[in-house]
Amino acid sequence: MLVTGAGGAAASNLIRSLRAGLPSLVVVGCHADRFVLRKSTADRNYLVPGVTHPDFLRGLRRVVERERVGLLIPTTEDEVRAVARARARLPCRVFLPRPAVIELCQDKYRLARFLRRRGIAAPLTYPVRSLEALDGLFARLPGPTVWCRIRSGSGSMGAAPMRRPEQARSWIAYWRELRGVPVSAFTLSEYLPGRDFSCMALWQDGALILVKTCERLSYFAGGAQPSGISSVSHLAKTVREPRVVEACTAAIRALDPRASGVFNVDLREDRRGVPCITEINAGRFPSGTNVYDLTGRHNLAATFVRVALGGRVALRDVYEPAEGYYTVRDLDTPTGVFHEDDLFDRIVDARG
Repeated sequence: MLVTGAGGAAASNLIRSLRAGLPSLVVVGCHADRFVLRKSTADRNYLVPGVTHPDFLRGLRRVVERERVGLLIPTTEDEVRAVARARARLPCRVFLPRPAVIELCQDKYRLARFLRRRGIAAPLTYPVRSLEALDGLFARLPGPTVWCRIRSGSGSMGAAPMRRPEQARSWIAYWRELRGVPVSAFTLSEYLPGRDFSCMALWQDGALILVKTCERLSYFAGGAQPSGISSVSHLAKTVREPRVVEACTAAIRALDPRASGVFNVDLREDRRGVPCITEINAGRFPSGTNVYDLTGRHNLAATFVRVALGGRVALRDVYEPAEGYYTVRDLDTPTGVFHEDDLFDRIVDARG
């Protein structure tokens, strides 16, 4: 198996999950940055051209042929999009959603509009056409807070809550002038104040194979962000939330009745407590994939490999909440996965 982005957080955690579920699997890694690649835990590693380089696919093909790779798993948004478009030219299996589905999901504004038009809960969202239009957009959104963010990309880039049009104007102007992000890359949407969920689902030809859910409780480096949150959880727990699964299932079926691959969905409750879909990462494992793989009876990443390679997987229950597990993430340490019964093992309470 070939995993791109080797040495990065997403690839490293994915490799950890795969080895836990499929110990005999040989994992080959690749990356365009030799320094990141040096951290890879794959069995063998290859330096390849970056995804925007014209030789990117040629480099992947060389690795696939040399290592006789059976399955390629891209781990970044750009690589997922590029590999999905070129799957017919790669001499190995690629188990990804259709390119049109991936591209729709990678535009957060288009996705929100798509879902709302089909009666699926998503935040009311407007594209920013100009700085002068911000006053009108604020008037159309429920207050007092609105959410400003860039409509594509990952890592909560450019995302922050705003109370006044002047704040949003300054924020967007800053990104335009110092980071080169055009005004039209931003959106304004209703602010969702409730619980923060993540849902990971594996699909094959329109059939849901396995789905798991968790709730983010705190955020890595959230205090350093204007919003106080980030897309990476510091503390998360597995939860049973059938309404989250229902929303995600409806969304994926609306996107593609014959959906295949993994879909990682972010949701947040609105003022009424309704889970609204804020983002869908189509075809990409999240950097926190261990919460879905190292908990419960079924390792989602390992199940993905079995399905992708043509194996038969028939689970009695496709929804496995695996309740009672917590994950703790921090810089330069492996993700901690603990059941609630074991949280205080090897800890002595010296507070009293």
